Order: sequence, then structure tokens, then C-alpha cells
Amino acid sequence: KPAKITHSSDYFDQLYDWAIQLILKNAAYVCHQKPEDVRGYDPPPSPWRERPVEESLKLFQLMKMGYFDEGEATLRLKVTLEEGKVDPVAYRIKYVSHHRTKDKWCIYPTYDYTHCLCDSIEHITHSLCTKEFQNRRSSYYWLCNSLEIYCPVQWEYGRLNMLYAVVSKRKIAKLIDSGFVRDWDDPRLFTLTALRRRGFPPEAINNFCATLGLTGAQIAIHPDALEAAVRDVLNVTATRVMVVLEPLRIEILNFPFSSTHNVTVPNIPGIEEKGTHSVPFDKTIWIESSDFREQEEKGYRRLTNTQAVGLRHAGFILKVESIVRKNTGEIEHLNALIEPVTEENKPKAFIHWVSNPVSCEVCLYEKLFLHENPEDSVAVPGGFLSDINPNSMKTLPNALADVTVSNAKPYQKYQFERVGFFSVDPDSSPSRIVFNRTVGLKEDKGKI
Repeated sequence: KPAKITHSSDYFDQLYDWAIQLILKNAAYVCHQKPEDVRGYDPPPSPWRERPVEESLKLFQLMKMGYFDEGEATLRLKVTLEEGKVDPVAYRIKYVSHHRTKDKWCIYPTYDYTHCLCDSIEHITHSLCTKEFQNRRSSYYWLCNSLEIYCPVQWEYGRLNMLYAVVSKRKIAKLIDSGFVRDWDDPRLFTLTALRRRGFPPEAINNFCATLGLTGAQIAIHPDALEAAVRDVLNVTATRVMVVLEPLRIEILNFPFSSTHNVTVPNIPGIEEKGTHSVPFDKTIWIESSDFREQEEKGYRRLTNTQAVGLRHAGFILKVESIVRKNTGEIEHLNALIEPVTEENKPKAFIHWVSNPVSCEVCLYEKLFLHENPEDSVAVPGGFLSDINPNSMKTLPNALADVTVSNAKPYQKYQFERVGFFSVDPDSSPSRIVFNRTVGLKEDKGKI
């Protein structure tokens, strides 16, 4: 938790007073050049650069009082910076209500003016920023020194860019405004709030960043590298449960118990101190639809009309007895027989299942963009908003989970056996649990 949360607007009065001081020092002046006249390289010098101090002072006060239209006047700093930029703008006129100061101001300080002065006010020792702000360092130091106030140190480092993503706040805001993502915590983004909602443990993010180190180089990392760090943590912390995403009902005709039978499942296999939990096993179970095929195919190791499959943790193999169909010809359910697993009938594969389950909703997330660099104008000539992956989110509203998850809390993390790692969405309710897929299981890639 931060020691204190502050806003630049906390200091608007002080920033305004310092602007007055700069004018009195003849280090700032009011200019009437249009924005289009000062854009680009080597813009023409301002004809108002040598305006008398008293005149600039009066005009700046009139700007504050609302006597000018937007774009009709700005306050500019009288300096040529190391990188060649001349007279950056310090204040602009904006007739918009501020979310904190409301309608008190109609002139607002720019980033270049505000950043260093707020850092000085708050006694920041080192202002850490990414390499694209390196050319602002000279204005940072010049402003603090011109006002003879404490000057922090600005340090730049390479920004961590992710492939198949955008990390610019301005571009993320466009994604939200355009309706491509829901908000700043949409699990398809790479904001910290989005990663938290998706279920990324904080220690996994820290571990990932530690492996990269600190560098001045601009780098772009594949999301797989971050996901690998997430798996490393979740493998030893996430409780295993069985969840069927797209259920197929099975009636066991020769169920050997007189009532529901409890099956013991390890919370985390191989780590005994993590304990166990029990799941019910009854004559009606559900398996994944994809774990059954009517026709046997080469390499397919799960349930078919002629091939048995094992039920994880239950100690039984399952054989199809008959298929019950709807009027449309679709499968309604399977009738099946079970028998204990022995060395003689050991199946080729074991599948997960649920019985007496809890209904839940599961959200599956994929990469938000189709190209690894959605900002590449050559690969994506229409811009990053044209590169959205239409299949970046899939919702499965009829998933079934074992009863272990019935009291799950927001952000609680699980491994759905054979499926992946999932986290409880904060929008869940006692009557409707929603899971977000955090990452898939690496070892399942390409498995059939």
C-alpha cells in the first residue's frame, strides 16, 4: 500500500504561483501561435518571445480569468533545450471541468511543466521513467533550477513492452472507449489490475521482472515468458479441482454403491502437507464432451464406443453401454458401465469428471491482438484497433465444478485438472461463481 496517494491537482495553486515567478524572471511569456504553427521540426520562432514582462503577466492573468478562447493563447517557457526543442508550452486554455477541482480553473499545466515541480514538492529522490521521456530531462532540470527549488534526479530505463499487446495508457483508453475491452481491469490487458483479475500472483510478476533485470534497451517480451513464471508459482500453490467446461452426462448402470460415494483427491499432488479434499461420486456423472467420440480415431486415447477410459481418482474405468439421443439426433447422454482398475485392464488415459456438481461460468481468454506487434504500420496498416482478435474471449455459461469450489472467494486460485489454472472473478456471487482462465497447462499443448 502506498504511504500516500497524491494528485497533480493538489498543487495547482502552487504551480500557478511558480508560473507567475517565471514570467517575472522573464523565463516565460504568453504566446498566440496556433498549435499547428509550432508542431514538427524547426517551427518558426514566436513573434511574442520578447514581449514585455508586464504584458505577459497581465495576459496570463486574463487567461486564468477566461478572457481567451481555447488555442488563442498559451504560456511558453523561454528556453532552448538540449535536444533542440524551443520554448515548450507550460499552460494551455481548456474549458473543461476537472474531475477534482471542478470549474475552478480554465488553464491547465502541461506534463513537462507539472512533472518535475510536483516531484520537487513531494521531495522525490529519483524520478524513474521510461526511455521515451529522456528528451524531457533537460526541461525537468531547467525548470527546477530556474525556480531555485529542490531538483530530484531523473533516471530512464527501457519500457517493458509485451508482444500481442499495447501498454500505452492512451491506447488502452482507446480500447475501452471503443468497447473492445470492458475496463482497465479487463483480463485481456496487461495492466496490474487486469493481471490481478486474471489471477496472476504478485510474486509471479515480481519473479518475471527480476529475471529480466533493469536495462536501458527497449525490449518486447512474448506473453509466454510471463505465463511460464505464473505457472511456476501456481503449480505449488493452486488447489486441484475437477471442472467440466462443456458437459456430457453419463448414467452408470452398474453403480456399485448404495448411495453417494466419497472420493479423496490430493489438493496438490506430491505435496502431502497441502492436504486432501473429498468429492462425491454418484451414479450420474458428467465428463467433457470432447472426451468422447463415437468413432475411434488413430491416436485418440479417451472414451469411444469400443475404448474404455479411466476416471481420475475414482479407481474405475468407464465403458460405453449405449448412446441415448434427442429427437434431433444429438447425444442426450451416455449409458455406461464401470469396473475397478486392475493391472490387466489399465486404460490408455484417465479423464476428469464431476458428480453432484456446482454450476459455474468460465471465461477463456486468448491474446487480444492477431499480430505480435499490433502497432506495426506495415503489418497492421489499419492501426491497432483494426487488429483485435475476435476470439480473445469465450464464455462458457454451463460449466460444472466439483463441490470443493462452492465457497470460493474472489481471486482464489485453482488448477482445473487437465484444463488449466483459473481464478475466481470478483463479480462472482454465492449463487453464481465466475472463473477466469489465468493460463493453460503447458504440458497439455498438442495433447489429444
